[in-house]
Amino acid sequence: ATLEERTEDIRAVMDAVGSEQGVILGISEGGSMACLFAASYPERTRSLILWGVQARWVHADDHPWGMSRAETERMIRELAENGPTEEYLFGGRTADPEFHDFFKRYAQGAASPSAYAQLERMNAEIDVRAILPSIHVPTLVMTRTNDPVAQPDACRALAAAIPNATYVEFPGTSHGIFALDDPVLAEIEEFVTGARPRPSTDRVLSTILFTDIVGSTERAAAVGDKAWRDLLVGHKEAVRGELRRFRGQELDTAGDGFFASFDGPARAIACAKAIIASTEPNGLAVRAGLHTGECEREADKLTGIAVHIGARVAALAQPNEVLVSRTVKDLVAGSGIEFNDRGEHELKGVPGRWRLYSVHALSDKLA
Repeated sequence: ATLEERTEDIRAVMDAVGSEQGVILGISEGGSMACLFAASYPERTRSLILWGVQARWVHADDHPWGMSRAETERMIRELAENGPTEEYLFGGRTADPEFHDFFKRYAQGAASPSAYAQLERMNAEIDVRAILPSIHVPTLVMTRTNDPVAQPDACRALAAAIPNATYVEFPGTSHGIFALDDPVLAEIEEFVTGARPRPSTDRVLSTILFTDIVGSTERAAAVGDKAWRDLLVGHKEAVRGELRRFRGQELDTAGDGFFASFDGPARAIACAKAIIASTEPNGLAVRAGLHTGECEREADKLTGIAVHIGARVAALAQPNEVLVSRTVKDLVAGSGIEFNDRGEHELKGVPGRWRLYSVHALSDKLA
């Protein structure tokens, strides 16, 4: 399952049990989906607790923590053979024979070694740094000083990137949360039950989609007003059908262009590809641009710099191309979506240079 699908699982479980709002606990690699859920659904997140979580798990030039690619591949091979071990999660075999038996049953029942390896390979591609500033719920980040998996400096960096997050470090060598002792439980209890302000829900993480027909003026002149009007009506019906299919929300339309939002980037990409496919039989070429970022929510409208970035990305797309920001690409790691690097670009009115990617192919389940 992709990061987006696992995040949707949280919402599905809450819906199934009738929970409108909950405390979300993300452990280790589960912290990525917990962060994405809290940023996307602040109104359903009372608070967020992260244990032993890094924003990304593989070393990068701008992220000096985590394993190298070679170390990651070696770990994946070991997982494929043996699954997770006590040594890996707790820094050594535990002395408690009852816990040893429990962990063995737990590890064997959770997934097969090959499934562990597949999940770990996908987790190695995830990077949620871009969404951390969009988390606006009370957040507690915890780890142990000698955690064998999550490096404390990386955990501190994650906490520093989340507005007003609290970071607490405990002594010990365990990565797993099974070995909870009284100080950890006391910290969680105080955080959960103490008086905390309700999260502001006027800011939300969204995936923004802009589309428009390329060469619409020339096409309208060539076919005449009535024929163009009929084409445009059919195009809008098709776009709205795809938005319903992929759970997108239409926010605005002007002329032949659409502005929509999604709570999942993979579905937004699939929707954009479907919109393009629906217009090609009519001889129309559509371009689409996507960006995921924090937006201001005002009634049924979204505003903010993320919206401007989405519009600028769309303006750079070629006919029948879906162009996305690096943030979108990072969030759909493991989805099977293939991208082509389109290099760095300046986006008018937006600081810095932005690396953009063209969607090359969807996975079978998204196509």
